[in-house]
This record gives sequence, C-alpha cells and structure tokens, in this order.
Amino acid sequence: MSATWAISKREIRTYFNSPVAYIVVTVFMLLAGYLFFNTLFIEKQAEMRGYFGLAPMLFTFIIPAITMRLIAEEKGSGTLELLITMPIKDWQVVVGKFIAALTLVAVLLGLTLFYAFTLNSIGAIDKGPTYGGYLGLLLMAAAYVAIGVMASAFTKNQIVAFIVAFGISFALYLFGRIAQLVPESLQPIVTFLSIDGHFEAIGRGVIDSRDVIYYLSMVTVALVLATLSLASRKWK
Repeated sequence: MSATWAISKREIRTYFNSPVAYIVVTVFMLLAGYLFFNTLFIEKQAEMRGYFGLAPMLFTFIIPAITMRLIAEEKGSGTLELLITMPIKDWQVVVGKFIAALTLVAVLLGLTLFYAFTLNSIGAIDKGPTYGGYLGLLLMAAAYVAIGVMASAFTKNQIVAFIVAFGISFALYLFGRIAQLVPESLQPIVTFLSIDGHFEAIGRGVIDSRDVIYYLSMVTVALVLATLSLASRKWK
C-alpha cells in the first residue's frame, strides 16, 4: 500500500499547489453558504435541510471538475506510461488517485461543519439527521469520485472526462426525480439506481445497510472498470 499512499500524497500536493483546490473550495462554500443561510434567515428554519437537499446536485458538477484531470492528464502528457513503468500496479494508481480526490471532497465537507456549529450555537441541533447527512454525503461523494476516476481513465481529454463523469453522475441523481414517471415495472430498478434516493434515508438519520452497500458497490465497480481501462493498454 506504500505506492498507493505515495500516489495519493502526490495528487493532494498537486491539488493544493494549483488554483484548482482553492477555486473548488471557494465555489462550493459560497453555494453551500447560500443554501444554509437561505434556510436559516429567509425560511427561518434552524436546520441543515436546505444544504443536505441540494448538496447531491452540487456534487454532480463539483466532483467531475475535481477528478477530470487525475488520469486523463497523465495519459495526454505521456507521464502515465512513465508512472506505470515503476513497480506500481494499475489498481494502486487508481486507488491512490481516488483517495486523493476523496480527501479534497472530505475537506470541503469538513469546512461546512461551520454551519452545523453555527446552528448548534443558536439552539439544540437535531444530531441524528445532521450526523446521518454528513455520513450520507461522504458515501455519495465516494461514489461520485469513483465515477470521476473511471471517466478520467477512459480518455486522454480532461473535458471529455468531465462530460462523461457529469453525465453518469447527473443521470444517477436524476433517477430519483423521475422514478414516478417511468413505467411501473421499471420503477423498482430506477429507484434502486437513484444515488440521491439512497441518501434520503441516511439524511434522516436512518442508517440502512442496503444504502451503505449500494454506495460501496458503486465505488468498487467504478474503480474496477478504471483499473481494467488502464490494463487494456497491455492488450493492444
């Protein structure tokens, strides 16, 4: 695992040595802050519901922007081949980059704890939905990051990687919104695939193993596909 952590640390340094991390953090905090203060001062509700309700949609834009360069940039510049000539396995490259991107997203979520502390200073916050909401967002973020890494592994073009990751992520988010519009026979499938649908129960403070397994399965499948995409160069 030392190679995995080395790759992860390198990517984290790359994020914070470039404007990317700071732009993403600023944009996300501004949007999250708007959602929070809109709920608090305009709707006059001391809760995190507004933030937790729209954060999943924000992720569909923010996370592809974070992940699009991870592998695509190295493919395009030719540094991936140099990296892989070292004693590093394909899955270590994929997992290392996944951990780095997830770390940045975890930092984003950690910064928004300021809003939860603000609410708690005003009055007693409902701890169950708050803890569940943050756990659900972290699990969802892991799934989105894995999808982004997979999309980045599929192409040399960062813009294409962003579009593919956004398309898949937004489709999974949208499934929960259109479940009632599809034929009844397809509703169970669409509901199961909805990435936001699995978050709703966790966001209420109800931790169901089926929801956790869904997110972990999404992460596993996406990272395996990313690893196979890297390995495919050996078959040519």
